[in-house]
Amino acid sequence: MESGKRIGIMGGTFNPIHNGHLLLAAKAQEQVLLDKVLFMPSGNSYMKRNVLETQKRVDMVALAIERYPYFELSLIETQKSGNTYTFETLQFLKSVSPDTQYYFIVGADILFQIEQWRNPDQIFQMAALVCAVRDDYNFDAIQEKGNVLEASGADIIYLNMPQLDISSTDIRAKVKSGQSISDLVPPEVAHYIEQEHLYNEED
Repeated sequence: MESGKRIGIMGGTFNPIHNGHLLLAAKAQEQVLLDKVLFMPSGNSYMKRNVLETQKRVDMVALAIERYPYFELSLIETQKSGNTYTFETLQFLKSVSPDTQYYFIVGADILFQIEQWRNPDQIFQMAALVCAVRDDYNFDAIQEKGNVLEASGADIIYLNMPQLDISSTDIRAKVKSGQSISDLVPPEVAHYIEQEHLYNEED
C-alpha cells in the first residue's frame, strides 16, 4: 500500500452487508477526504456468535463494493486463525505501511463499547475514530463520551450523516419471514442471499 495515504477501515461481521454500511463508508470517504476505504469482514469475532460462514460474508461484501472505486475488500481478519482483535489488525497495517494514516469508521454505539475492547489505548494511538452520529443517539451524550475517550488519547471525527434505520438483524428476520429486502441491500447482495438460500433457518 502506498505511503502517506489516508485510509478508512470499515470492519464488521457484515452478516449481511447493507446499504447503511455503504452510506457510512461513502460519507466518511467524502467528509474525511479518504483515499480509500477498506471493507474488512471479521473472521472469528469473539464478541458475536452464530455468524454466517466467512466465505459467504466475504462474497457479499465483494459484490456490494464492486461499483465503488474508492472501496476495497481486505481479508486480513478472515485469514487470521483464532479471535481477531482490532488493535492487532492495526499493528499489522502500521507495520506494513507506517506512513499511512488510518481512520476507523464506527457507529455511535461503538464509542460506548470501545473501552471494553482489547487494548483500546493502542487503537487510539494507531487510528482516528470516525464516528457516525445518528438521530437515535443523543448528541450531547455522544460528545460527552467522546470527551472522555479523547482524554484517554482518542482522536474523534464526527460524521454528519442521515439516519438510515437498517440493521443486519432485521434483514435476516425479513429474509426468514419471506419479506423483500430490496430497499435494504444492493441488488447483487439480495440476489446472492436468495440464490444461496441464506438466513432461511436463522434462529
